[in-house]
Amino acid sequence: MTTSFRQHLSAQLANIRAAGTYKRERVIVTPQGTSIRVSDGKPVLNLCANNYLGLAQHPEVIAAAHEALDQWGYGMASVRFICGTQGVHKQLENKLSEFLGTEDTILYGSCFDANGGLFETLLGAEDAIISDELNHASIIDGVRLCKAQRFRYRNNNMADLELKLTEAGQARFKMIATDGVFSMDGYLANLSAICDLAERHGALAMVDDSHAVGFMGRTGRGTHEFNGVMGRVDILTGTLGKAMGGASGGYTSGRKEIIELLRQRSRPYLFSNTLAPSIAGASLKVLELLTTSTALRDKLESNTKFFREGMARLGLAVLPGTHPICPVMLGDAALAARFADAMLEKGVYVIGFSYPVVPKGKARIRCQISAAHSQDDLAFAIRAFGDVKRELGL
Repeated sequence: MTTSFRQHLSAQLANIRAAGTYKRERVIVTPQGTSIRVSDGKPVLNLCANNYLGLAQHPEVIAAAHEALDQWGYGMASVRFICGTQGVHKQLENKLSEFLGTEDTILYGSCFDANGGLFETLLGAEDAIISDELNHASIIDGVRLCKAQRFRYRNNNMADLELKLTEAGQARFKMIATDGVFSMDGYLANLSAICDLAERHGALAMVDDSHAVGFMGRTGRGTHEFNGVMGRVDILTGTLGKAMGGASGGYTSGRKEIIELLRQRSRPYLFSNTLAPSIAGASLKVLELLTTSTALRDKLESNTKFFREGMARLGLAVLPGTHPICPVMLGDAALAARFADAMLEKGVYVIGFSYPVVPKGKARIRCQISAAHSQDDLAFAIRAFGDVKRELGL
């Protein structure tokens, strides 16, 4: 590396530190769970994992992973079409299709890969993608890889979406792309209106449901169930790394012809190793638990309501909603970092989110509620927020 390039990198890092947006990774020395320990410190309440249903620490899920490891081995050391497909992968794809109410499913190493390999496989320069402005980075990057025309509509603004669909009217094929839940805000996409517009304009509807699958909707199928549009969404992508066990892995699920073409042409699928068998086996157990009972999603819904109501009484700027993502808006990046550090001292693990994860001037603490939390846990966290608010003079 040249001296000038090293100096260039050092200057960028110095600017990041000066702006208060430098991200320091705290090292956790325990398994993921409701209570964790950072380095050699005391146990703290975990309030920022994507472990919505508490399944990352569920004994049956862990046991299923051990069983799959013993039965299927550690890893495939290959991609799917060479020698990287086992029976457990096909079982999981079939069970996911059944759970989501779709025709077929393809597994990926992550949902980032699923989104990265979607758009360029299906669409070309004659086509158009109409994407919500707050979509996840994986959708944005996937769209960048595609040669289709790009249109961006204002977040959840159906009038602007219809305007962009009209502007894309000469395209051969059109696809609307949206998150089911916008991960930084906890807002839900208006999928009913999106599906109506897609049908009116002859467009495909694509939803990344990573922050909803497993717990949104009456039986936890996701935002397409919550919005009453099961069967009307053409493409669902999602992750196994959040509510669905918290490990890794992703999928694309939808119309059978779409999934078949992805198996033939999707680059992350064709050129990346198969999902680890232990994760596939554990994910099958997750689906069994979720189809047997709604107790976990019901507990999560109750916990979310309790926490949101308690936080509202503190007078902090909390974005409204019903989702277990509960953002506490602070604005300033350095303030968000100080707030998170003070919360850790109080025994609550949260992280300050700042640019480029969120827009400049919109730094926040993003709380995430789990079914594994007790109401005592959440009451403790609410008290800690109140204490830190007073100590920082907010």
